Amino acid sequence: MNGKASLIQPSTVRFERLLPGPIERVWEYLTVSDKRATWLAAGEFDLRVGGRIELHFDNESLCEEKPPKGARGAGKHTHTGVITRLEPPRALGHTWGWEGGETEVLYELTPKGKDVLLVIHHRLMDDRGLKIAVGGGWGAHTGILEDVLNGVKPRGFWSTHDKLMKEFETTAMAA
Repeated sequence: MNGKASLIQPSTVRFERLLPGPIERVWEYLTVSDKRATWLAAGEFDLRVGGRIELHFDNESLCEEKPPKGARGAGKHTHTGVITRLEPPRALGHTWGWEGGETEVLYELTPKGKDVLLVIHHRLMDDRGLKIAVGGGWGAHTGILEDVLNGVKPRGFWSTHDKLMKEFETTAMAA
């Protein structure tokens, strides 16, 4: 099924979503700040291995829905990291400083006819709550990316994130 997360190692979340292409267009939504801001986070990427990245999150701007009280990810926050892999337009990897530790994300793009398969691997600290939040988060964020690429009103971030966190916790985390 499109848009499902799985736990492939004790602390690595794998996520897949089929998106409307072409691959160059999806690549721009990963690497260009104003396009990335429509579904994930703004911020400049120095596109070279070893280059610095910034992710300026404002999840409240992604849709018309308001966050529930005490929602993880509410408010504005910034994360930084370094590019670890760069193979335009097929692969982008970077570290991501998060909650006092370092995580690493790898985005891989594969053409599938007119569509593009986006596969995300996110290596995290061994924290159950963080893994659940990330498992739901990639689904919510890439769902909004799918909506943006299809030219439709973005789905609700907070309700989608909550639903997907619960699904991830009962399926992937229970295995």
